[in-house]
Amino acid sequence: MSTRDSLISVGAKLLDRGGVVAVTLRAVGRGAGLSHNAPYKHFASKEDLLAAIAARELSWQREAMQRTDAARLPPLQALKMMMRGYVRWALKYPARFKLTFGSWLAGTDELTKAAESTRSLLIEVVKAAQARRDLPRGDPERLASLFLALAHGAADQALAGHLSSEGKGHASPEQLVDDLFGYVSTKGVTPKTGSRRRKTK
Repeated sequence: MSTRDSLISVGAKLLDRGGVVAVTLRAVGRGAGLSHNAPYKHFASKEDLLAAIAARELSWQREAMQRTDAARLPPLQALKMMMRGYVRWALKYPARFKLTFGSWLAGTDELTKAAESTRSLLIEVVKAAQARRDLPRGDPERLASLFLALAHGAADQALAGHLSSEGKGHASPEQLVDDLFGYVSTKGVTPKTGSRRRKTK
């Protein structure tokens, strides 16, 4: 592992334990066993370090998506697994989730590239599902945004205590992901009963 990668890993762990406020270049250098000036050779500021953490999280998500896509599953099933994986990551690493998809006044080229690459892969899988007529026609980027919005919102609600299978919402975030796929799938299976929807004349 390079020194830069080591600093990013330490920064991510500090983020997990204490949020953004706990991540400082001095603390990261100390946690990596380096001098307090060492991080400045790799990051111009705390914001650059945070952007690097977010970029790595997005890159890891893309790698997970690629593994799912390479498993030769039907595109719709692969897409559902990707969204489920997104939710699991958000619930396991809430601080990383909030950092990565929070507001960025000034990002970096690294972060922009990672975000665009990850989103592009997701859109390609949506297109593949549309090509098989498993998803309705329309703008694939807009449909990808719909899936992301549901997964993001469900995870956010669960983290705030407003969504659980035994409490509010009567569903876990992953169950809501499944529900959405049931509603938008052109196969016409409803998420609750599994029965076929009647065709309108």
